[in-house]
Amino acid sequence: MPVSHDTLARRLRDAYRTGPVPPLRDGLNATDLNGAYAVQATNTRIWVEEGRRIVGRKIGLTARAVQAQLGVDRPDFGVLFDDMAVDDGGVFATAALQPKVEAEVALVMARDLDDPRATVQQVTAAAAYAVPAIEIVDSRIADWKITFADTVADNASAGAFVLGTEPKLLSGLDLKTCGMVLEVNGAIASIGAGAACLGHPFHAAVWLARTLAERGEPLRAGDVVLTGALGPMVAITPGMVVRASIGGLGSCGFVYGGDRK
Repeated sequence: MPVSHDTLARRLRDAYRTGPVPPLRDGLNATDLNGAYAVQATNTRIWVEEGRRIVGRKIGLTARAVQAQLGVDRPDFGVLFDDMAVDDGGVFATAALQPKVEAEVALVMARDLDDPRATVQQVTAAAAYAVPAIEIVDSRIADWKITFADTVADNASAGAFVLGTEPKLLSGLDLKTCGMVLEVNGAIASIGAGAACLGHPFHAAVWLARTLAERGEPLRAGDVVLTGALGPMVAITPGMVVRASIGGLGSCGFVYGGDRK
């Protein structure tokens, strides 16, 4: 008999303290969308009860190639909590398990958006501004051997995030053809473009707005939305200096687990 969703949720919570766990195959089929989000929701509820505050959402699996690899035809989402935020130029001191970084466009919402048929125009009108972002992704699943259900249950492999400090109004921004460069210790580690994120970061934001509205958990004013990677992820180790630059938005960065060299 498959193990319960509550058991899987507890296993993932424990992994933050004790280390990565095997894939959740004993309780979730690889593409079990509803079961995976049920596990994620259980941990979200428990963390909120423990005092963590939700500050937004992250979108994952926005690259078609990654979707194909996991056998799905859609992105996923996870929850951003206040204690995941890392200051631009600051130090990410948390002992992550298997951290990787990716550069993204982040939107910050000016007002609620609860339309399950939301359009690009509605999303951009509801957003206050955009900033460059770095997502520190981290899996509680050993060796990143994830299925779609594994990563969804594991809060979409969320770890932490860094936001740029110079907001840009969306009017006039070209977030489709904008280039992205991710540097580690001053060397280029990943390159990409806005179009790598579902063809346009706004497309990812529309998917999220509709999905959350359908679930009765709409985007709220002040929410941060990490719209998805603009290029390949890069693994990091303590002491590394990471910086992301996105055309039209500027740059942001952090140091992982050590003083700036």
